[in-house]
Amino acid sequence: MDLVWLEDFLAIAEEGGFSRAAERRHVTQPALSRRIKSLEDWLGTQLFERSTHTITLTAAGESFRPVAEDVLRRILVGREEALEVARLKAETITFVATHSLSQTFFPEWIRNSDGARDGSAVQLVASNFAGCEKLLLDAQAHFMLAHYHPSLVSRLDMDRFQRIDLATDVLIPISAPAAKPGRGGRRSKSTQPRYALPGASGAPLAYLAYHPGSGVGRLVTSFLAAKDPVAWLVPGFAAPVMLLIDMAREGRGVTWAPMSLVRADLDTGRLLRAGGGEWDIPINVSLFRTRARMTRAAENFWNSVRKGRPGVKSAASASRAK
Repeated sequence: MDLVWLEDFLAIAEEGGFSRAAERRHVTQPALSRRIKSLEDWLGTQLFERSTHTITLTAAGESFRPVAEDVLRRILVGREEALEVARLKAETITFVATHSLSQTFFPEWIRNSDGARDGSAVQLVASNFAGCEKLLLDAQAHFMLAHYHPSLVSRLDMDRFQRIDLATDVLIPISAPAAKPGRGGRRSKSTQPRYALPGASGAPLAYLAYHPGSGVGRLVTSFLAAKDPVAWLVPGFAAPVMLLIDMAREGRGVTWAPMSLVRADLDTGRLLRAGGGEWDIPINVSLFRTRARMTRAAENFWNSVRKGRPGVKSAASASRAK
């Protein structure tokens, strides 16, 4: 049994084909195929359906995938612990956070958590939700900071991972104000949104959507799919949250954004709510970790955060207080 086989297997499963996986693994496709055949021989069963042009996992492959992920994660954690015991690496706690939280929530939160870190160094990697999820699954980080809602579809099942809710927030629909005629031919801001939900079948609203890898985007998509009455929207742009907020300010369409990020714009009238409270989506700012044992520094940090937090705070209120 070779750990490289497991990495090859997961690469093919994630890329959906041998050629893309071989490119990612920097090996030739025949070499990759031979290694997967060795893994299948060792297991005694096929892991991939090869009868069609699309490579898919067999039932055995689907069953083996979480096992392979868990084995690699445990090996990587074990290596990290061994290095730590041997004093060959510094006490570092690694976080991954979604782009918006890495810029807004994380800096203040980690400063307030200085006592919990016990002198350990901090490393932060920012990515979209899917990227953060993969880094945590691959044991490339101790903790993941992301928005959470019970309807969020995630690979971080609670049998293998756990979370602490750190703050509450709410996704609200936003729009630039409608322009209205002013004195001398000039136009002034209106108190009405330029794009007002739900729109109409004959006049759908321009919709500023999230990038497919965004966790917030998944929440909004799930919410809209179940909403009655429906929102009449025409997607015309996809981007991360900060760019979507900029586009909304320019009057390019309607989007959903965390209240904590747009509070100042709402207070000044630069942005308006595009709909009533029935279009709001309550969310949490949550910290995730594996249930497997981590390094001493990471375990100490988790225990301090879990025991020391006075309760779930409002991210929107914290943003307003700064």
